Amino acid sequence: MKRLSLAILMMLVAFSSNAQSKIGTIDAEYILSQLPESAEVNKSLETYNEKLQADLKSTIQEYEGLVKEYQESVASLEEEAKKEKENKIIDLENNIKGFRQKASVMMQMKRSELNGPLYDKIDAAMQKVIKADGFTQIFHSGASGLAYSRPEDDITEKVMNQLGIEPQPAEDTAENK
Repeated sequence: MKRLSLAILMMLVAFSSNAQSKIGTIDAEYILSQLPESAEVNKSLETYNEKLQADLKSTIQEYEGLVKEYQESVASLEEEAKKEKENKIIDLENNIKGFRQKASVMMQMKRSELNGPLYDKIDAAMQKVIKADGFTQIFHSGASGLAYSRPEDDITEKVMNQLGIEPQPAEDTAENK
């Protein structure tokens, strides 16, 4: 009796969950590239990158100046002063190496910070589409590896309509990246 009731319950659960599922896909990266605010984000990232590069250049110039000064005065320096200058040069060299390693992380963090509100905007529009059309699951389709989905399950254009964005041809999006 227990087995029969469990089997019936399992079939009901399987049947009801199968009947209620509505799965869709979205390409949020494509939508992001189409948002007018993306151009402003890209300009801000370029400005931030230029600032980072200027800071790096300044540190490199300071390093080169210290090396040149050291090379010119090494013969006349006492051992303690010589060690002090060498340590300062080594510290600057390590700072430059560390900065170069951190720069890409800093750029990624800045990109996330600037794109956060845009993703929130996309998410809000997506939630409206999900609610209106009764989707139970949405997968990201972009370059992240979704193997296949039916074109009629893609809600990207519906979300863009919700945001008031007119889709542009693919060639334009490649230039914006």
